[in-house]
Amino acid sequence: MYSALPERDSSAAVVTLDRREGPFGEVALRRRGQDYEIIANGCFLMDTADGRSERLLIGVALEELDRTGPVARPSLLIGGLGVGFSLAHAAAEPRWGRIAVVERESAIIDWHRGGPLAAFSAGALEDERVEVLHTDLLEYLAGADGARYDALCLDIDNGPDWTVTDGNAGLYGADGLAVLRHRLEPGGVLAVWSARPSPAFEEELRAAGFSDVVTHEIEVARGVPDVVHLARRAR
Repeated sequence: MYSALPERDSSAAVVTLDRREGPFGEVALRRRGQDYEIIANGCFLMDTADGRSERLLIGVALEELDRTGPVARPSLLIGGLGVGFSLAHAAAEPRWGRIAVVERESAIIDWHRGGPLAAFSAGALEDERVEVLHTDLLEYLAGADGARYDALCLDIDNGPDWTVTDGNAGLYGADGLAVLRHRLEPGGVLAVWSARPSPAFEEELRAAGFSDVVTHEIEVARGVPDVVHLARRAR
């Protein structure tokens, strides 16, 4: 468990820097004091104030792969570019091989390519190992390319029990977990970010045939901790 950070300054001025309508609704980029926020259809999605849990998402996946013997140049799929913390953390680790990041919002990709969020992805989009896939994660997973990964790290919602897009709810049930399991190499690792713990999702993971299910908590200034749910596909 990680220690809590001081509470953010809620009195800081908020400025909307960009707002766009897309096929999934409105997405906006705001600046609150020194921090940036992504808002999807009026719902707070993430910001640049912390980043510990987004980095942990990547770190614990690699640690879990190492636990049963290091994988040479493991492949990684990141679900959601967001503010770039997860991608930057992955690109800073030379051991990762292919790094694919799926992002459905063209605006978010633009904000990282010469926009205000470029500083937080830290040049990772130019890394030769990195491929940005501009598509919806569910459509990609159900697609025909059939690529498998050693690690799937997902941060596309506020968690299995609190989805930003209604259609994403299926990803966390039996059918969605079966697709995720199929996209993992034998012994591969699934890591899922959540804004709060979900014992029900832990049980869904076990029922879907995942093993070594564990939840890592990250304390926040107020409320329940952020978590990363971790599980492994059997070899």
